[in-house]
This record gives sequence, structure tokens and C-alpha cells, in this order.
Amino acid sequence: MKSIYSYAKDSDGKGGRLTPREKEVVQEFPLPLIVNGREIATLIASPHDLRFLVAGFLRLQGFVERVEDFKLLSVCTDFGVAKVEIKGELPEKLKPVLTSGCGTGITYTIPTALKQGSGGRSNKRFSADAIFAMMDEMGGAAQQYRNHGGMHSAAVGDGSILLVAEDLGRHNTMDRIAGEALLKGIDLAGMMLVTSGRVSTELVAKAALLGITLIASRTSPTDMAIKIAEESGITLVGYVRGGKFDLYCHPERLEIEKP
Repeated sequence: MKSIYSYAKDSDGKGGRLTPREKEVVQEFPLPLIVNGREIATLIASPHDLRFLVAGFLRLQGFVERVEDFKLLSVCTDFGVAKVEIKGELPEKLKPVLTSGCGTGITYTIPTALKQGSGGRSNKRFSADAIFAMMDEMGGAAQQYRNHGGMHSAAVGDGSILLVAEDLGRHNTMDRIAGEALLKGIDLAGMMLVTSGRVSTELVAKAALLGITLIASRTSPTDMAIKIAEESGITLVGYVRGGKFDLYCHPERLEIEKP
């Protein structure tokens, strides 16, 4: 809890006052990631369930594919560091791409995402009601957002939520879902992803790597995100709110009458 002051206007609207109170604030945790003795990134994240975040980040960067690829997965919050040993070797040179969004993410794999995964491999179709239901269910599960705000949410499922994650950044929520699915042996191919944040390039690329079939967001996609979704066979839906949404590509996957 943090001691703050809240300002509110008087009932007559002519003045106002500051009132002291206690409030929860969102936590920000920098986590250096050391893989095979080499520091490859610092993940800026919420401090909960960091094993899922680390495992998912490495999975979506193409460094691991199975739980057996980990020789060691250790996250020490006391010292603020993640130490990982994997069976494979890291590339000698890593070319990071700083991604857009809260907390600025980092990825090495956007150019290869389309080669490794595609939502177009699934014939799964979804109804409009399933999209609205998943979005509503994600909102109900966003406990940290309700407590103090300042958080993004994402969830995957097949009409109802299977996995859900919250974090400072949209990209981190995807990594958390990918890591939890990997460590629990859950196949996400053909699933729907719903997210509270903007759909940008790295989010679609990560969804493609997981075999996600449909992405739905409360807000908008970028032009490059739409292009990647088109190429990878992912149905992309935005502005899901108030019983409405916009459909950007691959309408054939929706069980809806089309004009």
C-alpha cells in the first residue's frame, strides 16, 4: 500500500480538497535473464509467477520447444535474477528488436514467426457470442487490474478461458501464457486469444508461433499486425465492446452471416 492524496471537487463545483488515503499501486520488477551464463535481456514485469514469464519468453524466442530443453530454470526474486540453462546453444549474435507498448518488450524472432507457426492450420470456427464471452470472462479474471489498474490482460481458450495472465506489458501476458502452457503440457493450437491491449506486430507473431487461430482485442490492431495476421491465417478482431467488433481479416473462421 502507498500513502497518496486524492483530489475531489466540492459538491458545489467551486472548489476542491486533497484527502489522504492508502492505495495499492502496480509493481514493476526488472528481471535480468541469464541463459547458459550469458545475460540476454532484462524483462520488465510484474513480480508474480515469473517462471511462466521466463519459460514463455524463451519459448517464443525459439530457444526452447519442450520442458525437456530446460536443464535449469531458477528465478530468485530476493536477488532479482533469473538463471537458466538450456540444452541448445544460444546464437553467437542476437539482434534484439525493441517492441512497442507498455514497458517496451524485446524479441529476436519476429522475422521467423511465420515460418514456425500459423493459425491457418486449424479449421476451428468461432461464434460472435464466444468472442464476447471470452472477453467478458477475461475482464472478470483481471484481479490485479481491479485492485490498482495499470495492467494488461490476455487469455486463451476455446469459447471459455483455459489460461489467463496479467502484466505491465501486452507482450509479457503472451509470454506468461506460452510459458504456463509449456510447463503444464497444454497445446494452444486452434485456440482463441483475447487481449485488453493494442494488437501489434510482436503479439501476432507470438500468437502465430503458438498456433492461435483467432485474436480479439478491446482496442485496435496496427497495420503491420493486420498484415502478419493475413499472411499467417489468423482471424483478427478489434474493438470488442458493447456487443460490437471490427473484423480485419479471415472472416471465414467466424460463424456469422456475411454480407
